[in-house]
Amino acid sequence: MDKQKKLFPKNFLWGASTASHQVEGHNHNQWTEWELSVAAQQAKTANKRLLWLPDWQKFRAQAETPKNYISGRGIEHYKVYRHDLALLKKLNLNSLRFGIEWSRVEPEEGVWNKHEWEHYRNYIQAMIDLGIEPVLNIWHWTLPVWFAKKGGFAKRSNLAYFDKFVQQLCAELQIADLKYIITLNEPNVYASFGYLTGEWPPNVKKPLQFMCVYYNLAVAHRRTYRYLKKSYKHLQIGIAPQLANIQAKRPHNILDQVVTWWMRYFWNWWFLNRIKNYQDFVGFNYYFTDYYQFLGIRSIIKGKFFTRANPEVPKNDLGWYMEPEGIYPLMVRIWSHYKKPIIITENGVADAQEEYRRWWIEESMISIERALSEGIKVQGYLHWSLLDNFEWAYGWWPKFGLIAVDRENGMKRTIRPSAKWWATWLANRK
Repeated sequence: MDKQKKLFPKNFLWGASTASHQVEGHNHNQWTEWELSVAAQQAKTANKRLLWLPDWQKFRAQAETPKNYISGRGIEHYKVYRHDLALLKKLNLNSLRFGIEWSRVEPEEGVWNKHEWEHYRNYIQAMIDLGIEPVLNIWHWTLPVWFAKKGGFAKRSNLAYFDKFVQQLCAELQIADLKYIITLNEPNVYASFGYLTGEWPPNVKKPLQFMCVYYNLAVAHRRTYRYLKKSYKHLQIGIAPQLANIQAKRPHNILDQVVTWWMRYFWNWWFLNRIKNYQDFVGFNYYFTDYYQFLGIRSIIKGKFFTRANPEVPKNDLGWYMEPEGIYPLMVRIWSHYKKPIIITENGVADAQEEYRRWWIEESMISIERALSEGIKVQGYLHWSLLDNFEWAYGWWPKFGLIAVDRENGMKRTIRPSAKWWATWLANRK
């Protein structure tokens, strides 16, 4: 036990993550408008789209209800955040990643809402008063409606509006009291699903526009990094891309190896390479280990070169193959590439029945201990998520929270058994 205690740095971030749109409630942004426009269709097509899920029948009734796809009241974290922060402390956690909802503070172009800025000031101060390290995430996918109508991040000239948002954020919040800032959440996922597969707003399939958005987000990060560092040199700044432990299905097959190299570069490293000199730590969100296989010459003729060939079990409620220990080889590669401190900014499992969450957390802890023992500088672990929340296009039925939220019974919060186990594990390391 003493040896394990010493592995973790003194100021290691033991925490959880949230996102403003997923927990606050009563937001109005491009996502809420999209939710209202597609909710009925999402419910109607749920069985066709999700029948393949391992426990589909457990969630079918909720997923076939239009209100499942509308964030609406959220979980009212905006109102009861002090109670939620107290629960975080009860879990022996010392940090919280949270977001600033751009659409709240600038609902119309150039119009700043003083009341909302005051809310976020109070929110941050409440964390500081409780001894919780605030990890501020500037942008997590949602856009003010007016900004989306201008083309969002697809236009380079629009980055000036994001610059103004960041500048106003610095003017309104006590940035000097913060240590960690994440500029962007999962730019690879946002650009891919919005502009490549067309599954999310703005629902287009335009590869060139995808590349514009993806590159413009890298430019936005670099500009934000320079601006923040100019006035607040103490800040530790990074991003939170979604990285996968990508492996060859047949390790000794050279074509599988080529496919794996390409996917690692495209998904994991392309964006990070664009900002490698503009980050103080490498943040990343981990959910997937994916195995890729080359399909053969006949498939090339059909326009499909490779496929994801993951094991059938175990899978979480969303049908994602689970390999929590895959976070270890990913940390090894990140350290090898960038030689900068690592913060795991999201890591969790959709698990309504509490079958896998304790196992997932325990394997993740072992993986971090192993990385630390090999000299890899891991600076924090932020579990996704603190609370059950609105899971974007899936709606309300996936449950990621350390704390369950009963939206049908007064938003009652209940700490899950896996979270209680983790709290005890953490207490034994103090």
